[in-house]
Amino acid sequence: MNEIGLFNNTNDNIDINEIENLTNFLVNYMNIENITFNVIFISNSEIKKLNKEYRNIDKETDVISFALEDDKKIKNINIRVLGDIYISIDKAKSQAKEYNHSLKRELCFLTTHGFLHLLGYDHMKEEDEKIMFNLQEEILNSYGISR
Repeated sequence: MNEIGLFNNTNDNIDINEIENLTNFLVNYMNIENITFNVIFISNSEIKKLNKEYRNIDKETDVISFALEDDKKIKNINIRVLGDIYISIDKAKSQAKEYNHSLKRELCFLTTHGFLHLLGYDHMKEEDEKIMFNLQEEILNSYGISR
């Protein structure tokens, strides 16, 4: 059984049903079971605080993932505790406008991006970036979200 928490900690109207459908799709697409994770929508000021506190970067970002499986102290044989994905709704809105696509597409992209980080994907090296970004696009296209 999967447990996915979706939280809108902003005053913005977010289609949580869409994000719920996407997160269920992501779990099925990646063929994983017995997991728990959260997607939390917050403001630019809140994500800036998290970025400064945990990454020592004093500016806002669009998405931050805290992958709990990276912490070897957290073990549970019955369920995988993946972690939390924080998404700045303010940044998502500005990026949707900048990239000339819908807010829905941007939120789906950021959720997928954050989810892949929880699973251990990253884009620090060029070869890893290609793998992660290709998988991201493959997933979003399969879900019906294209550029």
